[in-house]
Amino acid sequence: MLIDIAKKSPLFSGKKKAPEESSGPAWKILIVDDEPDVHTVTKLALSRFKLDKRSLEFINAYSGEEAKQILIKEENVAMAFVDVVMESDHAGLELVKWIREDLKNSSIRLILRTGQPGQAPEEDVIVNYDINDYKAKAELDSRKLVTSVYSALRSYRDIMLIEEAKENQIKHRKGLERVVQATSGLFELRTLFNFADGLLTQVANLLNLDSETLLLTCNAIDAMSEQVNTDELHILAGTGQFSSHHEKPVPDHIRKLLQSALKQKRCLYEEDCFIGYFPAKSGWINLLYMDGISKIDDLDKKLIDIFAINVGVAFENLLLNKELEDTQSELILRLGDVVESRSKEAANHVKRMAEYCYKLALISGMEEHEADLIKHASPMHDIGKIATPDAVLLKPGKLNEEEWNVMKQHPAVGHQILANSERPILKAASIIALQHHEKYDGSGYPTGLRADEIHVFARIVAIADVFDALSHARCYKPEWPLDEVLKTMEEGSGSHFDPDLLRHFIDNIEVFTKVKDELSDENLQS
Repeated sequence: MLIDIAKKSPLFSGKKKAPEESSGPAWKILIVDDEPDVHTVTKLALSRFKLDKRSLEFINAYSGEEAKQILIKEENVAMAFVDVVMESDHAGLELVKWIREDLKNSSIRLILRTGQPGQAPEEDVIVNYDINDYKAKAELDSRKLVTSVYSALRSYRDIMLIEEAKENQIKHRKGLERVVQATSGLFELRTLFNFADGLLTQVANLLNLDSETLLLTCNAIDAMSEQVNTDELHILAGTGQFSSHHEKPVPDHIRKLLQSALKQKRCLYEEDCFIGYFPAKSGWINLLYMDGISKIDDLDKKLIDIFAINVGVAFENLLLNKELEDTQSELILRLGDVVESRSKEAANHVKRMAEYCYKLALISGMEEHEADLIKHASPMHDIGKIATPDAVLLKPGKLNEEEWNVMKQHPAVGHQILANSERPILKAASIIALQHHEKYDGSGYPTGLRADEIHVFARIVAIADVFDALSHARCYKPEWPLDEVLKTMEEGSGSHFDPDLLRHFIDNIEVFTKVKDELSDENLQS
């Protein structure tokens, strides 16, 4: 009888039809039945079935337990025919319960079939079990079989489309969250090097990639030429095989791809490569090259486009901030040079001071931004000397008491010049100018502050200033040997100098002597 049912199927014919081109993977149908003939007939009756130009793939299980193992391993099983009575009277019902409750699979369409409907009444089964259809084997002819499969697969297809839409919505939302998270970190980076390194990290996180990357920058004027030369593309950072490419020529095959992005003024996706195009209003263009990436989907492309806009804003802010800081620092450095040149101090004194203070701040455990602040503020430590008379400032011999009292006024004068500014560098400079002649034991001037009452910036500057003064010839003394300099400074530990900062300085003296040699007056830099 089962074979007759199969032969009467509208899909069964002795004539062979030309195979249709499939539009996707086959629908997976699980047949769970302890009778081999049921498997054979079901496959025969549905052998030429197609939905959306997709055929069927049959998976066989001959018990409830075997079906469980298959469902654990197999993905995207669309529907299952489940016999009620197998290794036990309720094996099929137990399998249905396991699929819905333990496996938590609510997508698969389940059709129960039984040869003994009295053992599991239809109404009780439909009410108590999450199934999609219930059929007695005796009533399930070929036409009803085909109809039930069409109904089940269409239902499964629609469920999967809804799930896919939900997943895409979640993915899109998470993608946007990653964009915000990635670019927010870039806004905090203060240097071009950190920005370059951070950008590579954030792009990899955004796309969940671990590929070879290069970050380059190009002047927009150069980018307008038909052929961009390799010396016009500056490598800022790289990862993987490109990590050693810093300031080296760009490989020719990469240059051609970068030229294409510059010409089209947009991000490009070429085979397994991605070229990011990030322009800034300041006239510079950042280019990101990623090699060995898998195909990027449409959602990732949209996320990259949004990311590119935010990167452009972050880069623009970085350049503007850098321009302001560089201008401010240069003005401070030049003012410091003016003061030092007037007092006949060593030509590179303020530059050495800036580097001494920066390195001692880092060695003593200060944050990078704090060390950077003292580096830019310290050149103004003697700005008050601009008001000191030449007769006092340039006197080659020892100052008398009256002259010394005049000289001691320069910290207060410097503070007055720089005070009341809200700019961090100028605020720091005003504190340094006022306090850098204070001593740790309270015997300094102008106000006799002691220990932690003296700002840490001023305590650092005090060490750097004395070291540089003793290490170089002045109008009133010759240069001292290094061992005498260190001996004298150690004698001032706890009285003139902060003992902890001085210990950091002496323990790392090679760092500071290197700065002294590199910025010696013989190597005067413009």
